[in-house]
Amino acid sequence: MTSSSVNNPDLLFKPGLLRNQGNRLLTSIACLFAVIAIIPLIAVIAYVLFKGFAFLRPAMFFELPPVPGQDMGGGIGNAFVGTFIVTGLSCLFAIPIGVGGGIYLSEYGGNNRFSEFIRFGTNVLAGVPSIIAGVFIYGLIVSSRILFGSTFSAVAGGLALAVLMLPTIIKTTDEGLKLVPQELRWGALGVGASKFVTTAKVVVPSAIAPIATGVVLGIARSAGETAPLIFTAFFSPYWPDGLLEPMATMSVMIFNYAIMPYEAQVQLAWAASFVLVVMILTMNLLARWISSFAQR
Repeated sequence: MTSSSVNNPDLLFKPGLLRNQGNRLLTSIACLFAVIAIIPLIAVIAYVLFKGFAFLRPAMFFELPPVPGQDMGGGIGNAFVGTFIVTGLSCLFAIPIGVGGGIYLSEYGGNNRFSEFIRFGTNVLAGVPSIIAGVFIYGLIVSSRILFGSTFSAVAGGLALAVLMLPTIIKTTDEGLKLVPQELRWGALGVGASKFVTTAKVVVPSAIAPIATGVVLGIARSAGETAPLIFTAFFSPYWPDGLLEPMATMSVMIFNYAIMPYEAQVQLAWAASFVLVVMILTMNLLARWISSFAQR
């Protein structure tokens, strides 16, 4: 505060003024709404972690679920492994297409009609309910038996999750590449590098952090989905037996076991919920860390 403002009382903050009281009131209301908005998230996560941790046992990661009606025992080993397999397949399908699509939009497409159509379609796909992706893959692959005569399979589940991952990866790749300074492109082109070499060796490595953030967020977005997997990967009470066979995942296990009238299955549902929530939280924290690391 300068000496002139001290000598001029009209420039001092006056708490008693109506506008300052209104400002404090509206600020308090905004803070209250922010707290109310975050309470359900904290309550859900805390309740799931509290309930699930009580039934968590290290041995359950190596055991199959019990037979319905069995009192105790069993584990989530098949669903735990199946979740990683299906999610890994979705990454195999979605990451090359999503990153490639984002590179095209940022570096080659510009603002032509085709690029605008792709951006519009990406935004629409991001808002499509996940069950629609499952029904789409069901009609395209499962019911048609196009994959060597197989129906429900891990591959079909991976494709359904890949459809959900694509919008996030495309959008974050597109926006991340736009943050790369134009001078880097001009410098590479000025020394004789081609457009492809400039993009592959200068632009993309400079934006690897936001691209990785988008990939991790896409994985977190799809890892906890249930509806698409019910129509595609389905469920199996056994260990994974090939990529073209039905495969258990933790989200579908939670859906199936949480409504069963057997205590052992309900406990496994809570334990699987704990593991799945921890996995998704870890991936979101990893995305935040990558994003903060890129801003340094």
